[in-house]
Amino acid sequence: MAPKALIFILLTLVSTTIIHTCSAQTDKKFPAILTFGDSTLDTGNNFFLETIFKANYKPYGKDFPGQVPTGRFSNGKLTSDILASLLKLKETVPPFLDPNLSNDELSTGVNFASAGSGYDELTTPVSGVILVKNQTQYFEDYIKRLKGVVGEEKAKNIIEGALVIVSAGSNDLIFNYYSLPTSRHQLNITQYHDFLLQRVQDFLKAIYDLGSRKMVVAGLPPIGCLPIQISARFKSPSNRTCLTDQNSDSQAYNSKLEPLLGQLEASFPGSKFVYLNLFDPVMDMINNNPQKYGFVETNKGCCGSGFFEAGPLCNALSATCNDTSQYVFRDSIHPTESAYAHVAQNLKELLAKL
Repeated sequence: MAPKALIFILLTLVSTTIIHTCSAQTDKKFPAILTFGDSTLDTGNNFFLETIFKANYKPYGKDFPGQVPTGRFSNGKLTSDILASLLKLKETVPPFLDPNLSNDELSTGVNFASAGSGYDELTTPVSGVILVKNQTQYFEDYIKRLKGVVGEEKAKNIIEGALVIVSAGSNDLIFNYYSLPTSRHQLNITQYHDFLLQRVQDFLKAIYDLGSRKMVVAGLPPIGCLPIQISARFKSPSNRTCLTDQNSDSQAYNSKLEPLLGQLEASFPGSKFVYLNLFDPVMDMINNNPQKYGFVETNKGCCGSGFFEAGPLCNALSATCNDTSQYVFRDSIHPTESAYAHVAQNLKELLAKL
């Protein structure tokens, strides 16, 4: 079966869930959470795709309820899962984990994110994942299904009231700009940022045109502090410090993204855009005050050596740390549930602006 057909089945099942639960949650600020982007939000869509960017095997999911490897690139839950609990919504649980789940057991969140994705087509040319801009196609399919079940007016209200979270861009720099010479030869980093931000703007306009109004857009984390980036430059395990140049690139991108969201809000009637600052909180966890969050290890992951393992290289044969909660990173790229929990708390506090 084609990937689009498979994911459409997923979205069809979850749309029925939203319909069922929405009427029981009219007292909630948001009837649903809709997520777009990359592995930081992908709760299992890549399970359906022919790609190596999957996490449906151990040791991923080690601390997820039931110790199930769900497709989440973490030891447990992601920001969207934890945020759903904080908002007293049902947590995001992909229905393909259990086809017999009832509507009450399914989530009110619909996830369109795809691990390995980015804004730039050159980031995902042969990976088989869903480019961010193409995630709108599945969103459109979902809306059509929703209208067919609850009617156009109610579907419109659900989409307008939903909390939209968008998180992408890291892969564009890590696996494209820093790793491949093509982009660097064509554009300097400032030009590449501008290119990505135009793609961000195009994507946000597309989902706005489809009815979304309340959107949170994440900035870049300190990419230079990811264990895999440190390992690429520093070969010695004893010499591992964050890369200041790559962190400066992340900050430069973020300094343009935040005002862009303000401009879009002024241009799109009825919209609300909130910038999610990932850089400062993650830097606080890694460099400034790790002990404040209970972290002991901040520059390597809790899988294998922790220096380069991620995705298929982090597998059931990999050694893992004893206490994941003491690690910022689950593998050499992705945060642990503990780190995601702090991001979710910060995000919850931002939602008063929506």
